[in-house]
This record gives sequence, structure tokens and C-alpha cells, in this order.
Amino acid sequence: MIIIIYIIYGTTFMFEPGQSWKTAALRISKCVCLFFAKKRGDKMDEKYMELALLQAKKAYKRKEVPVGCIIVLNNKIIAKAYNYVEKKKSTLEHAELIAIKKAQKKINNWRLNDCTIYVTLEPCLMCLNAIAQSRIKKIVYGTKSTYLTKEERKIEEYICQKNKIEIINNIKETESLNLIKNFFQEIRKHK
Repeated sequence: MIIIIYIIYGTTFMFEPGQSWKTAALRISKCVCLFFAKKRGDKMDEKYMELALLQAKKAYKRKEVPVGCIIVLNNKIIAKAYNYVEKKKSTLEHAELIAIKKAQKKINNWRLNDCTIYVTLEPCLMCLNAIAQSRIKKIVYGTKSTYLTKEERKIEEYICQKNKIEIINNIKETESLNLIKNFFQEIRKHK
């Protein structure tokens, strides 16, 4: 019995006899996707994430879950937003969705090709689908969401692979996480 072992980006994969080439390719593509998810940002990513944090702080002051979002095209900010769920009494008023609508209006196109979205909290599946549908190819986020289940993470991975979305995480992670933690601690204190 022959087992072929691939080491790609420091992760080991085995190709076993009888295994289809599609399964092996899927394993390898997952490895590449995981590699992108671990990629670190640069100074510009930090700069734009700082601006997304300013949006999140606006949400915090308005007693909204403090999530802020910025969309950038060719190093220019084309949209800024923060959560507005409580004020509008709508589950559709996430920062990402509002920013996408603003960006589409600004460039007069629903396709946001070559745009990067910066968001302080990892996008939920609803927002991730909207990001994919609007053709954004790069997501930079501050802190990971603790609400996504294992199954939702698999869906998230599938969406990113299918749409070739690059993910850069943990940019200004501590600041993003502290803002959210403080918000929910304050809410619990007043209940």
C-alpha cells in the first residue's frame, strides 16, 4: 500500500490509494485557504482597521453592538458604517451590509471588484454572503466571532474558497475584542 504525503505551507496531507483526485485537490485547496486565513496584514490594513474601530465606537455610543466597517477602493475610502440594528429595529442593518450599500451607490455599480472590506468583527454568514455576492475579494477583520458554530465555519470556508476571497484576521484584535467585551459587560450590568 502506497501513501503519498504532501507538505504544503507546513500542513501535511496524505493521498491514499483509491482516493479520488477531487478529494485530494479539495484537501490541498483547503490548505491554501487556511494559509490565506493566517496571513498577516500590513501597515495600510492597520490604518484602515483603526478607522473601522472609530465607526465601532460610534455604534458603542449609540448602544449598538460595536461593529464598524470601512470599504476601500484604490486606497480611497468609499464607504463607512456601523451597526444600526437597534435603532432601525432590523436584523439587516449590520455594518457590512450598510457599507456595501453605500459603496455600491458611491461607485454606481453593484460589483465591488478590487475593493477591500475592513470590519472589526468577523462577518456573520449573512454578511459574508453579501460580501461574496458583491464581488469583494479581500476581507480584513479584527477579532473572530465566538458565535459561529463548527458547521457555520465549514460554510464560511466553502464561501471563501468558492469566491476566492482572501481573509486577513487579527488586525487590531485586542482593541476590537475589548470594545465588544466592554459593551456586553455594560449591557449585563444594567439588566
